Amino acid sequence: MSTTAAAPPAFLRRHRVALAALALLLLVLLAAAVRWWLGPVVSTGVVLRRDFVQSVVASGHVQAPHRIEVGTLVTGTVLDIPVDEGQVVQAGDVLLILDATEASAAGRQADAAVLQARARLRQLQEVQAPVAQQTLRQAQTGLASAQAAWARSRALFDQGFIGQAALDDARKTLEQADAQARSAGRQLETTLPAGSDHALAQANLVGAQAGAQAARARLDHARILAPASGTLIARDVEAGDVVQPGKILMTLSPAGPTQVVVQIDEKNLSLLALGQSAWVSADAYPAQRMEAVLSFINPGVNATTGSVEARLDVRRPPAVLRQDMTVSVDIEVARRPQALLAPLAAVHDADGPAPWVLRVEGRHAVRRPVQLGLRSGGLAEVTAGLAEGERLVTAPATTEAGSRIRTADPAH
Repeated sequence: MSTTAAAPPAFLRRHRVALAALALLLLVLLAAAVRWWLGPVVSTGVVLRRDFVQSVVASGHVQAPHRIEVGTLVTGTVLDIPVDEGQVVQAGDVLLILDATEASAAGRQADAAVLQARARLRQLQEVQAPVAQQTLRQAQTGLASAQAAWARSRALFDQGFIGQAALDDARKTLEQADAQARSAGRQLETTLPAGSDHALAQANLVGAQAGAQAARARLDHARILAPASGTLIARDVEAGDVVQPGKILMTLSPAGPTQVVVQIDEKNLSLLALGQSAWVSADAYPAQRMEAVLSFINPGVNATTGSVEARLDVRRPPAVLRQDMTVSVDIEVARRPQALLAPLAAVHDADGPAPWVLRVEGRHAVRRPVQLGLRSGGLAEVTAGLAEGERLVTAPATTEAGSRIRTADPAH
């Protein structure tokens, strides 16, 4: 009896490792069976109803409608720059001062040339013209005397009182007096307003005045003024630099409407329309949202990036909004009041011809076809196939239709 009663403990001692492994295997199989029966744990989302706005999100930068590049029209040395980068200036403010020593000397020389030309014209009018008139009167008097002498000499010759030689001398005297009178007349004509000397003097005066005007312009160019009110956003010059025409010295952003320039994926082109509302937020100040309106859509598409340039007018830009600042933009392209919305993560083949979802029905995931409308912000408008409050499988994507599932939400 004692021998028979001691056999089982010995058997158990010899096979206790195998028995423990068998028990563990049975437990694992049981747990797997229970897990299989209950199904995997999945994440779910609820179909809800609320107002829905579809928006196109893009990033870009702040830009004024245009920029003014400021340069110089003359070569010179910079004496002073009374403005700093980032400063707001008014139209007509001095931006840069060049050394004007040479231009000033040229201006004085040009002014002297004008005075000289005016003096020459006055001399012609006040001296030469009267002298020419007096000379003409004297020549005309001499001509009259020569004509009278010729007449007497001719009468005496006809009566035989003088010879041919005396008559020839009288004729020569008459011819000389006539030539002198003609020359004096032409000399007087040149001094009159329609004459050549007067015209030449007048032309010299006009030329001198033009030279003086050009000299004053060169002198004015030594002071570079702001062509418009705005903000100085770039300055590439320092005092002492030698500048010359063709080089951009400063860049001015004129005061006026502020615009935001963004690049939008071409697949969203059909959603855009001029006048659409948008919200703009600067990356540096994300809490400040600004109203904007879509004002320009580039008719061309960038073949390299597959994007379309769009511009938005910021209606009330705050003071913190600066040129070239990076911003984010939400353009409202459509709106649906009280739309039925499903998580986009729950929709399979959303871009295909027959989208579908896995709807939670009890402990099973049941496939249901749906029809979609607007999409934005991770949500999709459901126009057919679902009802408010239904729960959909959002993850994992490997969940099969008809399989048993457990939801991650303890209430379900």
